[in-house]
Amino acid sequence: MDIPVSDPGPVKESGSSFRCNYCDTDLVHKIAQLFLPGLATACMDNTTGDLFRSPSSVAVAMRKEMIDYLTHRSETFVAESVVGGDGLPDEVKADSDDLGEIISVFIDDFTSSKRNLFSRVSGWVLSESREDKIDDFMQEMEMNNFWSLDRREAIAEVLLKNIDIKGTYHCTVKFDTEQQLEEHRGNCSFRPVYCTNEGCNARFSAVHMVNHDLICSFKVLPCEQGCSQNLMRREMDRHCITVCPMKLVNCPFYQVGCESAFPQCTLEKHCSEFLQSHLLYVLQVIYKHQASVEDVQQRVQLLEKSQSLSELSEALDVRSLALAIKEQEARTKKLERDFSKVG
Repeated sequence: MDIPVSDPGPVKESGSSFRCNYCDTDLVHKIAQLFLPGLATACMDNTTGDLFRSPSSVAVAMRKEMIDYLTHRSETFVAESVVGGDGLPDEVKADSDDLGEIISVFIDDFTSSKRNLFSRVSGWVLSESREDKIDDFMQEMEMNNFWSLDRREAIAEVLLKNIDIKGTYHCTVKFDTEQQLEEHRGNCSFRPVYCTNEGCNARFSAVHMVNHDLICSFKVLPCEQGCSQNLMRREMDRHCITVCPMKLVNCPFYQVGCESAFPQCTLEKHCSEFLQSHLLYVLQVIYKHQASVEDVQQRVQLLEKSQSLSELSEALDVRSLALAIKEQEARTKKLERDFSKVG
């Protein structure tokens, strides 16, 4: 039988005090996620090699046993910890605040206790097929909603409160009146809240609001590269490497010698400002060993003085500039021939 999932509201203790019952929802969810794999493992190891029973046939009874076992272990955890008989590995004891790991040890102990004789004496526990069958059975239970997440989270809350002796992950504040408690619950750091970023349905304790906002994929942010757009964090990388006008690009004349890099939106400005050096690079490629450096530099100066300078400055890549240079030189040669005929 599952523990009820409804919010019990304020908890009145013996005497006249009231205690807030909110828990860290992130940790509760983490613990709840451990239950189904644990149950699937226990059912599979308990029925392997048994011709008369299947994992599904023992799942209901095994779930109840598991809940009772975990509840008992959590209730006796504090006393066992004091006398050193909690059965936890040394690495878990060293980090006693990792309550999820403590519950995981409890679940491992339960599943180990449910292995039948075949599972214990054969190589079944170490086989790859065991893991595959456990995964398959777990998926089957999920598809059939055999043990719903909300019910698992209700159980996780009980276990968490039992072992969180420091009150790190659940609220332990007491109040004299129910009204005082209700006022507190509206501001409790463990109260459940939803992300306010449009499109995000994440639910978490208020204490995690800032941390969630720092990683929420739906958070709208200014472009990291400084363009005018605002976009969701999950779209940032694609935007920055594809369509962002401020993404850094190599100069289109890189292949002939220009090693500049600049925001894509300043391409025309760069080509205009560095026209002289681009002309020099392209002319050196066109003439290769046919002209000296001095000759090439003179040609650059002539081109800069030509009436087609604006046409040359509009060339934004090697091919376009090379064609513009050749057209300009062809016109110049034609003019020279025309003048020689007149003379």
